[in-house]
Amino acid sequence: MASTVPIKIGIIGGSGLDDPDILEGRTERYVDTPYGKPSDALILGKIKNVECVLLARHGRQHTIMPSNVNYQANIWALREEGCTHLLVTTACGSLREEIQPGDIVIIDQFIDRTTKRAQTLYDGQSTSPPGVSHIPMAEPFCNRTREVLVEVARSLGVKCHVRGTMLSIEGPRFSSRAESLMFRQWGADVINMTTVPEVVLAKEAGLCYASIAMATDYDCWKEHEEAPNSQLHFRVPAADLFPLLSQKTRHILPPPPPPSQLACQPPVEALPEEVCVDNVLKTMKENANKASSILLTAIPQISQMDWAQTMKTLKSMAQSSVMLPKH
Repeated sequence: MASTVPIKIGIIGGSGLDDPDILEGRTERYVDTPYGKPSDALILGKIKNVECVLLARHGRQHTIMPSNVNYQANIWALREEGCTHLLVTTACGSLREEIQPGDIVIIDQFIDRTTKRAQTLYDGQSTSPPGVSHIPMAEPFCNRTREVLVEVARSLGVKCHVRGTMLSIEGPRFSSRAESLMFRQWGADVINMTTVPEVVLAKEAGLCYASIAMATDYDCWKEHEEAPNSQLHFRVPAADLFPLLSQKTRHILPPPPPPSQLACQPPVEALPEEVCVDNVLKTMKENANKASSILLTAIPQISQMDWAQTMKTLKSMAQSSVMLPKH
């Protein structure tokens, strides 16, 4: 059933996933908001005859680090442009063995570890909406929209994890190994730097928000085994073990090499994975077509669904969450 309300899709493109070529008949519009300027121009166009608006989260030249993205302005601008849905893409690190680099995750929860970002449109400024918003966040993402993305990914044969908890860190640095291991214990599945506060602000704005997360690496928690060579190297050097052997068995073993030779032989041990920007970009380039294919297929399907009740529920929740000042 086609929607009884006009549908316009906002697309927020993350690192390497913000190609404007997916839009037909593109035009650009620079706008201002009560929170300042968005990250870049709004690029208006169509995908298979569906009105869309594309915004590069970090700017088209990727000059804005995660902490400095004007999330408030981005969400406000897209809502004012008439967007009913926000489909966003994000690169992320995997915190689970089964989520491999190149996999897609349609996330359904988040854990917030950001520290510097405005998380509400109701921030008390004279140009902002009045009141204080206590928006519920038990279900941060639009489940109906998520279901469409999952079904489309499956139909395209894209390896897709149907749910996952995203942990958002402040950045721009990557995690320490201790942090990465702790986040796994907390139950996080993937990690990035931008889901929060974007999803929170979208909820306040009453928009249907869903995220296509693409794993690019294993963060730094994962270890891989280095294959031993013909000279086995123990954590305790043979020179220290030799005197401990019994007199009976000592004569059947050759004497250990001198310490000078042992010094250049590293011990066999698990080597930790490291996050590397070059590898992240390489994985994104190789797999960006997956996110684009999902968007190009999902957007026409979304436009043919009836979203009236879903949007009414979201807007009602957003409005009822605001405590207005007493007069």
